[in-house]
Amino acid sequence: MITGEQIPLVDLVTPHQELEEELVSVFKAALKTARFIGGPMVEAFEREFAEFCDARHCVGVGSGTDALRFALIAGGVQPGDTVVTVPNTFIATTEAISQAGARPDFVDVDDRTYTMDPEKLRSYLEIGCTRDVKTNQAVSKRTGGPVTAVIPVHLYGQMADMDPILDLAAQYNLIVVEDACQAHGAEYLSKRGNGWRKAGSMGHAAAFSFYPGKNLGACGEAGAITTDDEQLARRCQMLRDHGQSRKYFHDLEGYNGRLDAIQAGLLRVKLRHLAKWNEQRRERARDYDELFANAEGAVVLPHVPIWSRPVYHLYVVRVSDRERLQMGLTAAHLYVVRVSDREQLQMGLTAAGIGTGIHYPVPLHLSKPYEALRLRPGDFPVAEQAASQVLSLPMFPGLSPERQRLIVTKVLQSIAVRETGALR
Repeated sequence: MITGEQIPLVDLVTPHQELEEELVSVFKAALKTARFIGGPMVEAFEREFAEFCDARHCVGVGSGTDALRFALIAGGVQPGDTVVTVPNTFIATTEAISQAGARPDFVDVDDRTYTMDPEKLRSYLEIGCTRDVKTNQAVSKRTGGPVTAVIPVHLYGQMADMDPILDLAAQYNLIVVEDACQAHGAEYLSKRGNGWRKAGSMGHAAAFSFYPGKNLGACGEAGAITTDDEQLARRCQMLRDHGQSRKYFHDLEGYNGRLDAIQAGLLRVKLRHLAKWNEQRRERARDYDELFANAEGAVVLPHVPIWSRPVYHLYVVRVSDRERLQMGLTAAHLYVVRVSDREQLQMGLTAAGIGTGIHYPVPLHLSKPYEALRLRPGDFPVAEQAASQVLSLPMFPGLSPERQRLIVTKVLQSIAVRETGALR
């Protein structure tokens, strides 16, 4: 259990202590068989995770980045193609695009969910692209390449608005790869699918990360691809294993992106608890919502549309971006530092021993690796404003109500101090 006054952003110690005996037994079983790469542990996890996601196939790989890259390549993305995604995601999303030989391009997000805005995608395809007269394919005016795929990112544990995205993808002949790296078990109420659909079951393929801090986390690096397409799954299996169709017979040039058997075994143990953990996260989110209910306007709470059942990988609030001048004094001179309200809140919580995070501080279109795209501040204003305002509060299944009350109290105290102008 967490001790003292420190409240981490995520608790990775307690669940491993609670499951220690089961987790250690996985390691012992691997030692006895010496099946460290592939084999029954990996195959069993793939079957069980595919079933969890309501998908026909699962391919275990070395990381979420591998999963995205392999899904794009196996789905048919070619060098020189353009793949559309959003600016407010971890760089792995765009790294996978570039490493598949394609070029990333962006559309802005919805100002409440922070996920891909389908109307912005429509505008991009209708206005930001031309049509190739021979192939009828959309061609990006910005990159000059044919637009062949779209990656909606299921951010913070909430799915993107998939129905209109899938409709546009069908209209423009686009591959859809869900970035579900933060959305294990999240659900979407689909009119196209006549009911609730799981993350990982709606696109041509989906990519999951099992980085330790995820809702379903390995004890190291791991990832997976889910799909209903048998050929795509088979191609991903070859891509992860040096292009081998069988040992030493290489049908294509691939990668070393295999899932370790021990990690697969550990994930199988944790998968049995995932639905319970996700429900506990939802309970913690409801508690936050209730605790903040009487402080309307202090912070903007997560928005949950009627079509969404999120799993709260993160609980992200939004803080206004007004700036104040904070005075300081050194032996040499008086200095002035410009400090945003979010920074002041984060500093106050840190001083109180409360962990926080910012996911993500720099929209990708403004980051150094994508300077060649010549995108500027203001090109994607919703994502840019969110990047300057969002703050992740502690969120994990074992977070106690007492700790949540303390967190909310400290947030409101910090905001009250800010509003009275005491910190200037």
